Amino acid sequence: MKTIGAFEAKTRLGGLLDEVARGETIMITRRGKPVAMLVPPPQPETGDLKRIIDEMLMVRDRTGPRLAGLKIRDLIEEGRRR
Repeated sequence: MKTIGAFEAKTRLGGLLDEVARGETIMITRRGKPVAMLVPPPQPETGDLKRIIDEMLMVRDRTGPRLAGLKIRDLIEEGRRR
């Protein structure tokens, strides 16, 4: 972790943000005491796409279609009439 004074942080903010974007954590101090930290934002949790799709298909297969006797073609035609 990099440590930098508040005055220097103010004058070099753009460069510090570039470093943080690359994953660096920066401690900002004032008169030698920590006052703030620049840290990268939390990364969104990324799941295994294939696993997610498989789970969606399992739910679809388990619950089945719920059209109560309607046909897809009838629904399409109904939508066109409106």
